[in-house]
Amino acid sequence: MSATDYSQDRSWRAGQATTPLRRDRSRRMRRTTWPVRVVVGAVLVAAFLICGTAFRVWYVARADDRREVDAVVVLGAAQYDGEPSSVFAARLRHAEALYEDGLAPRIVTVGGSRAGDAYTEAEAGRRYLIGRGVPASAVIAVGEGSDTLGSLRAVDARAQQDGWDSALVVSDPWHSLRARTMARDSGLQAWTSPTRSGPVVQTRETQARYIVRETAALLYYTITKAPVETETSGLG
Repeated sequence: MSATDYSQDRSWRAGQATTPLRRDRSRRMRRTTWPVRVVVGAVLVAAFLICGTAFRVWYVARADDRREVDAVVVLGAAQYDGEPSSVFAARLRHAEALYEDGLAPRIVTVGGSRAGDAYTEAEAGRRYLIGRGVPASAVIAVGEGSDTLGSLRAVDARAQQDGWDSALVVSDPWHSLRARTMARDSGLQAWTSPTRSGPVVQTRETQARYIVRETAALLYYTITKAPVETETSGLG
């Protein structure tokens, strides 16, 4: 065997010896990267879902789908001995403007009461509107529900009883998408006309906080079909 042949033979044997090692290393790398790819994929899907939902909350908050409907439905918020809070009052004034524009023949105020309350949110809202000159016959109080979903289900039951089914839902901008989703899930033909006044829309910091909160709450509702329990926000 010549020196050249001998050298080639050694190279071939060395290659044959390292091939199983390379294959084993390749298999170990595949086993390691597969879970990593799954985790990275899950993180990307979650990020896309969260960002997409946040964008929808922001987009619907900027829209006003006012149109002629059977009723303007005002979602309740805190009230104090029959007097609406500033958040609730802003919603009620917006509902009054929609009524005066002839978009609906009735306003429906909603919301139950908490322990110790003399009035429900619905009753406080009705008193406020009548005090501002809205005819008593045009304001219906549905004082049931401790959260948005419960209140809207009660509104749908009243709508079936009275023979109407379409509504403009009035709430704060960031709550609009979830409120509309819940209203439609409850059986109403619903659109939203959010208020543009009140403390919830005054500062960018407040707006950002509510967008984050509503994104989480909407994702929770989408998964569980249950509302987020909120005792003080009026956005349950």
